[in-house]
Amino acid sequence: MADPARARKLAKRISQIVASAIEHDIKDPRLGAVTITDARVTADLHDATVYYTVLGESVDAKPDFASAAAALEAARGVLRTKVGQGTGVRYTPTLTFVADSIPDDARRIEELLAKAREADAEVARQATGAQHAGEADPYKPPREAEDEAAEEESRG
Repeated sequence: MADPARARKLAKRISQIVASAIEHDIKDPRLGAVTITDARVTADLHDATVYYTVLGESVDAKPDFASAAAALEAARGVLRTKVGQGTGVRYTPTLTFVADSIPDDARRIEELLAKAREADAEVARQATGAQHAGEADPYKPPREAEDEAAEEESRG
């Protein structure tokens, strides 16, 4: 069992090596819009999961995750060799590439927050000019000292 700190450091180094190799060494045009977001290494340091995201050609264009996944699978051997050369560990971890869902989750959260802001604005619009259903102050007023004294005399 390896040290968790060592596994984290190795994961960080693997993500740096893979990102650099994709940018400089691998000439596949399908990897031009791929960004490495994170890497995780198992406790025994034998398997590494590399998370990536793909940017679209333009702001409106949908990213092509299928071709990026195919390109990463094709380059897996070269990337593992680069990781082995760059890390110097006894056993080079196997690489698994997983599309990162964080950008989609962030987009969904932003949409939900926009809906909540719209709902709050609608409630605020409806509240303008509204009146209370009952009295303005629905709570009983505090008792005065005189009322308490009169009440004690009537009891006693």
